[in-house]
Amino acid sequence: MSKRVYIVFLFLIAPFAALQAQQHVLISMDGSQTNHLKAYGVVFNHITDGYNAQWLLNYRGGSFLAQVENDIIRKSRLRNVSMETMSASEAQRLIAEVESNSSNTSVVNLEKAPKIAVYTPDQALPWDDAVTLALTYAEVEYDKIWDIEVLEGKLDEYDWLHLHHEDFTGQYGKFWAGYRNMPWYIAQVKQMEAMAEKLGYSSVSEQKKAVARTIKEYVGRGGFLFAMCSGTDTFDIALAAEGVDIAPEQFDGDPADPNAQKKLDYDKTFAFEDFSIKLNPAEYEHADIDVPESLNEVDQSLDFFTLFEFSAKWDPVPTMLTQNHVSSVRGFYGQTTAFQKEKVKSSVVILGESPGREQVKYLHGNYGNGTFTFYAGHDPEDYTHRVNDPPTDLELHPSSPGYRLILNNILFPAAKKEKKKT
Repeated sequence: MSKRVYIVFLFLIAPFAALQAQQHVLISMDGSQTNHLKAYGVVFNHITDGYNAQWLLNYRGGSFLAQVENDIIRKSRLRNVSMETMSASEAQRLIAEVESNSSNTSVVNLEKAPKIAVYTPDQALPWDDAVTLALTYAEVEYDKIWDIEVLEGKLDEYDWLHLHHEDFTGQYGKFWAGYRNMPWYIAQVKQMEAMAEKLGYSSVSEQKKAVARTIKEYVGRGGFLFAMCSGTDTFDIALAAEGVDIAPEQFDGDPADPNAQKKLDYDKTFAFEDFSIKLNPAEYEHADIDVPESLNEVDQSLDFFTLFEFSAKWDPVPTMLTQNHVSSVRGFYGQTTAFQKEKVKSSVVILGESPGREQVKYLHGNYGNGTFTFYAGHDPEDYTHRVNDPPTDLELHPSSPGYRLILNNILFPAAKKEKKKT
């Protein structure tokens, strides 16, 4: 190619390149979106690669806006994520509309993706984890860590931590009555006892409580914690029971403290207070925080919880955590199905609850410089997930409202922290 032709070629493509750089892509998150869950992954990986995006809170289900960079259009199409292109002037008008004082909408800048860790054991367990399913489906990278890494201080390498469906009281999920002779249960007990001995703890329950306290310190230093199912209430129970033996003999070889209930310290917990622990080893409950099945008897078709609407401009964090294309989400069971409202601390923000039933499904709070979010239930797309049930195939649920709440939590730490407007 001659120099003259090359110059003409550059002259012709330069305006096109400049025009493309000014273009924006709107990833809608309302009912028109074909794959809500993959959309989170597209945005998360976009900011992971060093590019910025904007979250349009309460606008079309919490849509995303970004410049046409990093091949975002092709990546969206490959994942069947719906999007619309617009010019820079159109994007500016949209931002002005969302920022208008006359609407409960707002723009949040997403600038730095959090580094993610999932607290989960090495060995396979006969149940899946909704968060790892969501992260894998959305194509968001994460690391796995367990007790040794937590106690060795590895948490400081991560911004966001998810608690696998763990029993932080050291009672192995209270599966003793029904599963103590099963190979997976026996293997779990042997592994945990060997680890506790190696780490110098007198019992698994004492080790687990130490892990809970370490995670609490991590949150206090600025970490973001997200937990589901039994990883929520057992975490707080373990914190309240510091220095108190609450494990029956079947779990740690000696009886629980007969005065354990009176010795609980609710000031040490994140979300719950005034709860009573369950000391019967055969009872499939840890405390009265969880709503038992006897109080949750409702037809599946009528089992919903409602997301609260917050001020997008004044309460951006709870607004981010509740972004969805529906306001009511189908309920689902778990070892911890829902939280009794009377046990939730007044300092905690309730994000979603079952109307008329005094049952909290989704909550959020602050501790020190960090935050915690608790989401009750096991799998948003498997109403009564049981031991040994197959994992949910999210290809069948690409727009799951219940799974969207999980993915809201991985994005909100990426938001630029700004002072409230005056």
